[in-house]
Amino acid sequence: MPRLTAADFDQELLILFDAYVHGDLDRRGFLEKASKFAVGGATAAGLLAALSPDFASAQVVAANDTRLRTEVVSVPSPQGYGTVKAYLAQPVNPPLGGRMPGVLVVHENRGLNPHIEDIARRLALEGYTAFAPDALTPLGGYPADEDKARALFPQLDQAKTRQDFLAAAAALQARQDGIGRIGVVGFCYGGGMAHFLATQRPDLAAAVPYYGNFPPAQEAARVRAPLLIHFAAVDERINAAWPAYEAALKAAGVRYTAHQYPGTQHGFNNDTTPRYDAAAARLSWDRTLAFLREHLRA
Repeated sequence: MPRLTAADFDQELLILFDAYVHGDLDRRGFLEKASKFAVGGATAAGLLAALSPDFASAQVVAANDTRLRTEVVSVPSPQGYGTVKAYLAQPVNPPLGGRMPGVLVVHENRGLNPHIEDIARRLALEGYTAFAPDALTPLGGYPADEDKARALFPQLDQAKTRQDFLAAAAALQARQDGIGRIGVVGFCYGGGMAHFLATQRPDLAAAVPYYGNFPPAQEAARVRAPLLIHFAAVDERINAAWPAYEAALKAAGVRYTAHQYPGTQHGFNNDTTPRYDAAAARLSWDRTLAFLREHLRA
């Protein structure tokens, strides 16, 4: 059966799904509102299943790829509940005499799921120490169920979570097998976290937010890292706030490049769902890799 794409779904249904993914609509609400699109033998539950991630079929780099070494490590949390779990991926044969730049990989609003682990492995194959913390650690970690993860995420204390990611960035930068230079790549919630980290760490070498929320405009003056910002075209929830933040970045003299990808939906880089746009994902990823090479290997 051909893989479904965003073009196979009504735009209103995609907007409903985005609201469901981001907690603005619960499961019952989504099913009720989606029922009008359930025609020709389809059901609202079936539509939700079709729009939800399929991790196995979309995996790019296998978890047991022999070119990599991976492990789950712990980072001490400054919030007093012990440690934060993180997925670490590195090439078996690293460049630069065994020492590598680091890339912090920040997940969407479901925690450290298999897709983000796959993204980390993709970056490791490019010669980086990829480090992907799980924000859901204080709630037991990613529960291997997207609906449960989505329900857990609003229970996080975001002020504490931001401190956990700052601690993870510091731990990555301090690794003995590193070169002291790190960047961050984040998606959706993680895109917002990438923006936040850029306002907090003047030594951050590169930040790549994919369709993430922006900090308050006054925070733009704190950004020292060059930014590569990826937008979906059909993503009013995120895009409406961009003009004000862009003006603040310009006023502060921040180096940034922004790309919007025509016809794409929020989440277009996530190849586990029908919102994935292969051409835009490939182009944005190529740009991301070139940006990281420029700023992390210089």
